[in-house]
Amino acid sequence: MRQPSIHVASLVAGEEMHDSELGSIHRLTADNFPVLNGLSIKRLRLAPSAIREPHWHANATELTYCLAGQALVSVLDNGSKFSSFLVSAGEMFHIESGALHHVENVGYTDAEFVIAFRHERPEDFGFSAALGAMTDAVLGSTYDLPAEAFADIRRSTTAKLIVAREGAPDIPTAAHFGDPHHYAVEAMAPPLEYSAGSARFARQQYWPALHDISMYSLRVSEDGMREPHWHPVTAEMGYVHKGSARMTIMNPDGALDTYIVNEGEVYFVPRAYPHHIEVIDSPEIHLLIFFDQPTPADIGYRASMSAYSRKVLAATFGVALADLPPLPFTPSDPLLVTRRNPLLVTRRNPLDPVAD
Repeated sequence: MRQPSIHVASLVAGEEMHDSELGSIHRLTADNFPVLNGLSIKRLRLAPSAIREPHWHANATELTYCLAGQALVSVLDNGSKFSSFLVSAGEMFHIESGALHHVENVGYTDAEFVIAFRHERPEDFGFSAALGAMTDAVLGSTYDLPAEAFADIRRSTTAKLIVAREGAPDIPTAAHFGDPHHYAVEAMAPPLEYSAGSARFARQQYWPALHDISMYSLRVSEDGMREPHWHPVTAEMGYVHKGSARMTIMNPDGALDTYIVNEGEVYFVPRAYPHHIEVIDSPEIHLLIFFDQPTPADIGYRASMSAYSRKVLAATFGVALADLPPLPFTPSDPLLVTRRNPLLVTRRNPLDPVAD
């Protein structure tokens, strides 16, 4: 029986913040997924006419990927800069820490989102709760109205999270135009495309608004593999949108953690830990991989072998020079490779026996 891994957890079965006929919010933070550091994640579902109430995050930027449906997003940034835009499946939006924003389902089917935060314990403030913190007199003075104007508004310091809209949505004309917060990642031609899969990037190079977070939309075919690699100064948090894969992570003490990730699950790889991904039991896997840097860097095993002379490699691995394999020269790592060998059971520890 496979032992549970500290590096993987289910988002769909994560902490439930809200669940009603209007929608649901589930999250993984360091409180329920302790390996997280610098990143956390939520899954938001909105029924038709439902609204994720205006809110802000006190200590974290937000990077969101739309899984399904269509929504209107509005943002009030610092300096009273206001913008609205529409987001559909395969598109993304970015919100700065502290910026007021809302997400409103304007379609006829459920809208679903995966939301990454640049903090392992993001702090949220709902606008309804913030209004509830102030007295009628304070609110009246704020809006040049008598205090009694707010007497009938039910208030609490607990946010409502998801609320219902009456009638048809009000969509500003400007929402149909481009916006710096909005990015159609799946509409881009993949910068990296191989027979083994493809990668699309939401990073600063393509989306200048990003400054401390990024995302790769990675698809790997059933005969493909993400080559063993590490990210020198970058942690990695992946969400499995479709398919399943096997991952191995090596810890500094030499211990290995090999586990399966399935649809709806999240994995986390600490900074500079070597790891790899290969598809199992599915025709393809689609991963949404979030990083705690605007432009993540990789060091792969292939280029690592090309960085040193064969004499250095032979001495390092304790083999005669003539016994060293004919390694291909690789000046730049390919990211994805074709799995040309059988899928084998990986040992959790090099000293463990191999089991079928």
